[in-house]
Amino acid sequence: MVDTTGGAAARRTERLELRVPTSRTQLPAVRAMTGDLAMRMDFDLDAVEDLRLAVDEASATLSSVALPGTPLVTVFETGPTGLTIQAWVATTEGTDVPRDGFGWAVIAALVDSVDAGPSTQAQVPAGDGSSAAVATITLTKELPAALPTAAAGGNADLPVTR
Repeated sequence: MVDTTGGAAARRTERLELRVPTSRTQLPAVRAMTGDLAMRMDFDLDAVEDLRLAVDEASATLSSVALPGTPLVTVFETGPTGLTIQAWVATTEGTDVPRDGFGWAVIAALVDSVDAGPSTQAQVPAGDGSSAAVATITLTKELPAALPTAAAGGNADLPVTR
């Protein structure tokens, strides 16, 4: 799924698409996939949990504006610098993503960048190319810069503050 051999510099950009019903019983699959990808990318445990929580909130937010019977589409893009998650649902024309509640504050606090708004199926990844309306949320979590190690030719001694 995600190539973590050779460190971040050797990691390929890969894309994975997940479609689930906007049912409360199915949304945990998006959280599980997010956690698995983040762990495989060597995010620390706190960052993995931050991503899981942010995706939970984003999924719930999008489910609240989705047309009945339509799926939540989530596209994960892994790369050498981090993980980008774009989730979207079909909506009625003019529907926007709510950005004024506690859920939005949670999302914004847990990821490095977040963007949301109305779009069309032609503009989103894994869309059908039509002009049908969708609401989308895009989350990005960057990998921390690698610490130097003796194996990588860097100085393995880190400064100690006294």
